[in-house]
Formats: sequence, C-alpha cells, structure tokens
Amino acid sequence: MAPIISIKDLTKTYASGTPALDSVNLDIAEGEIIALLGPNGAGKTTLIGAICGMVKITSGTVTVGGFDVERDPRKARAQIGLVPQEIALDIFETVWNSVKMSRGLFGYKPDDAYLEGILRSLSLWDKKDAKNMELSGGMKRRVMIAKALSHEPKVLFLDEPTAGVDVALRRDMWEVVRKLRDAGVTIILTTHYIEEAEEMADRIGVINAGKILLVEDTATLMQSFGLKTLKLSLAEPLANTPASLSDYDLALSDDQMTLTYSYDTRAERTGITRLISDLATAGISVRDLESHQSSLEDVFLTLVEEKA
Repeated sequence: MAPIISIKDLTKTYASGTPALDSVNLDIAEGEIIALLGPNGAGKTTLIGAICGMVKITSGTVTVGGFDVERDPRKARAQIGLVPQEIALDIFETVWNSVKMSRGLFGYKPDDAYLEGILRSLSLWDKKDAKNMELSGGMKRRVMIAKALSHEPKVLFLDEPTAGVDVALRRDMWEVVRKLRDAGVTIILTTHYIEEAEEMADRIGVINAGKILLVEDTATLMQSFGLKTLKLSLAEPLANTPASLSDYDLALSDDQMTLTYSYDTRAERTGITRLISDLATAGISVRDLESHQSSLEDVFLTLVEEKA
C-alpha cells in the first residue's frame, strides 16, 4: 500500500541562506500515529508547514494522498486537518456553528449527522450550543480538533496537542487521539512531552537542525536502546572501586555511597548475580538496590548529542 504521505529529498532554505530542512525523506503509512520530536528550531514546524502547503519548498517533493502539494495544492490540502498549538476560536460563536463553518470553508456540503458524530466522539455534543468563551481550555482544544476533522481529512496534524493542559486532561486527549487512529485517521503529532510520544506513537521521528536523525517503531527504538542501570546504595563509604571489580561497568558517586552498574537488557546475561557475589567477596556491603530503564528522553538526548 502506498504511504498516505511521502516526502522525498525535501529541502527548505530561507532567503537569508539559513537551511530549515535538509534533504528530509519520510514515508507515513495510513492509519498510524507518528510523533516528531526535536528541540526548538529543529525544523518540526517548517516540516508541517511544507506538508500542509503553507511553506514554499526549495527542492524535493511532498505528496499527500497521492496529490503533490505544489502541483495540486487544493486536493492535497483537502486531505489534511491541522490543529495548531495556539487556540484560535471565535469566542462569541457556538461550538456547533464553529465546526459547521469550518466544513463549509472547504466547500463540503452540510452533513449534520457527520458533524454530530465528531462532536460525540470528542465528548462535545452536550456543549454544541455553548459559546466557545464558556469552555475550559481542554474543551477548546477539542473544538479545534473537531474543526480540523469537519471536512473528513485522512491526515490530522496535532502541533503540541496537550501544551498547557493538566495531566488528567492530557490523558483524556491521548484517548481521543487513539480513537481517531482506530477510526482510520493518520495522525502526526509534535510534542515536547517525551512521555506523550512514548505512550501514544506507533513510530517516532527525531529531527534536529533540519535533518531526520532517526525514524523507528517506538517499541523497537526502546529495545535498541536497552540500557539499564542498577544503583547500589552502600552501607559504608567506599574510597575507590577495588581492582577485583574492574571487569564491571561501575561508577562511584562523589559521596562514595553509591555504585552505579550499567548493563544491556538484550544481553544473554546481565551479570547482576555475579556482581553481587563479587561485591560480597570484596567485603562491600549493599544496603539497597534500585534499577532504572532508559527512557525515551534518554534516547532522544543521546541521538541529538551524537549528531550535534
């Protein structure tokens, strides 16, 4: 099956000569959730703008649903729903009229049954006659999503969808996104919340300085960076690590009260049992143990630092 979005050798260079995107190649499958991670200025917003036809491409091609964004911009744009980070609503308008108007802007005939389905799926139906000014921040963001879905797009862009939303509402929003994916909508989201990408995305793309550093299945990415650390709290200070333990990847804390052991979860043996035995042989008493799995944030920082 052809990808719903296909990006080939995409480059964007501004008039000043500053490169914003550098030979980006990316295919996005229909019905997946892909998260784009990157620091401020990495090129995430420029990439979204290029796909949505809002940023003029310097070179390369982008197709959405088979339509080239430059040669057939209207048909390409019709495939896309865009939810920007900033909430932009007519505060005096009702929820229902806001969504109905958005559908009309794309030239679609009225379909009240379809719009009702969207509002119900976003838990907005009981708010349809409320004015936007009366809604909470979380509800306003849902209205933005409803507006973006009003013209039946195949692709939905969510730019920092839970920015400024508390933890409970953030998790509610995650559930909304999953339901949209289950309904067949392809979702591309940018986020600063590493937990959000790890929790929701089928694949994760890391972008920095206009380049895609990596695109990988979330589970595979986490497995490939399978480093774990074991912190061993010592009963007494240790001046230095004995030579008998030199075969282990150990780091002694500045206060001499903690040894940190790094190991690979993919290895056939972790070496923990042997380490504990060798510590006892060396006369080192361990008071407590604490393990830590590498998080997506660790992976992200490692990738950015390696490519810097």
